[in-house]
Amino acid sequence: MHRILAFAASNSQSSINRSLVTLAAGRFRQGFMSAVEIEYLDLNDFEMPIYSIDRETASGIPDQAELFYHKIGSSDGLFVSFAEHNGTVTAAWKNIFDWMSRIDSKVWQQKKLLLLAATPGKRAGAGVLEYVGRASFFGGEVVATLGIGHWAIAFDAATQSFTRQEDWDALDSALSEFSRALTRSART
Repeated sequence: MHRILAFAASNSQSSINRSLVTLAAGRFRQGFMSAVEIEYLDLNDFEMPIYSIDRETASGIPDQAELFYHKIGSSDGLFVSFAEHNGTVTAAWKNIFDWMSRIDSKVWQQKKLLLLAATPGKRAGAGVLEYVGRASFFGGEVVATLGIGHWAIAFDAATQSFTRQEDWDALDSALSEFSRALTRSART
């Protein structure tokens, strides 16, 4: 059984990226790989002081950073949906990432990654997906990326599903790539 870690890289309780990653993980289990364990994380459970070398020297690495890093390590792959703040990641995610990088700069630990982004605008998270697309530098294998723009039109909150067939098709394509990558890695 494969183990997937899924989270929105946002600390907003009403994050559209939380909706996207939940939709993607559910669809993956239903249509692509039923023998999968999915663990959802909430960044709010990993709050810690803003990273600084002075804090690290005085107090060490927070337990929350150690725990998050361990959860990545114990997974086979990750679904991460990134909120875009000023063309980059949220401060909440950047802080967790910075603390984990002090454990090991290869934060992603050679795991397979499905990188997602949902935005209210037309660019569909292009800036943040470009920024996080450098995950290989941090030990990740980006298997697929998907940005969904015009979220208020693309997603029906009542049914928790997409309204446009092209978004379903794009998600299915990304999930299919991810499934194939997991299957290949299990054979080796």
